[in-house]
Amino acid sequence: MSNTPLMPKATAVWLVENTALTFEQIGDFCKLHPLEVKGIADGEVAQGIKGLDPISTGQLSRDEISLAEKDGNRRLRLLESKVRLPEKKTRKGPRYTPVSRRHDRPNAILWLTRNHGELKDAQIIRLVGTTKSTIQAIRERTHWNSAQLQPMDPVTLGLCSQIELDIEVQRAAKDRPATPVEDKGATLLPADLTTRQDTAPPARKESLDLETVFAKLGGSRKAESDD
Repeated sequence: MSNTPLMPKATAVWLVENTALTFEQIGDFCKLHPLEVKGIADGEVAQGIKGLDPISTGQLSRDEISLAEKDGNRRLRLLESKVRLPEKKTRKGPRYTPVSRRHDRPNAILWLTRNHGELKDAQIIRLVGTTKSTIQAIRERTHWNSAQLQPMDPVTLGLCSQIELDIEVQRAAKDRPATPVEDKGATLLPADLTTRQDTAPPARKESLDLETVFAKLGGSRKAESDD
């Protein structure tokens, strides 16, 4: 059993309007932030949402609400709902697209290949209910109507939901290998290195000793005279 009531925001609207529960208690029960519950009370959030009575759906009892109203630290306990939701059947095969929307599929495929090139053919098939050969023809611009195709968002066209598109994009991003970092070559040295003055003392120039020089010259001349 889920720990979240049916239609949490609508349930929070009803609890705000019909009980003396604190924002924290309602937020904890409906899995909403207390500030969001306060926004509902102030009319800034959930405008136009009709409240859903959790008592009539069997998710809360009147006694449970009364006890929580008397004790601000008490948490509401979710009862097993009497409302049974139909099980979602898994769809096998490509998505069914209404006849009125089928002529928009090539435009949606073109949009997906241009804006989300990381998507695999199987993912595009799940999103818009097409075939692999059609996707390949649009990628290679060999589709019979390539000249007239215009990229159009499949969500706007009603071929898939934004949630379904986001899920497929996230899956493709996880499967995509990491891009290696390009070697940008040598970079400039930091300013502190280029502007720093060398503090090492300059090399000493060898001082000339005149007596030593004359002595060497005298010795070389004597050697020449001996020869």
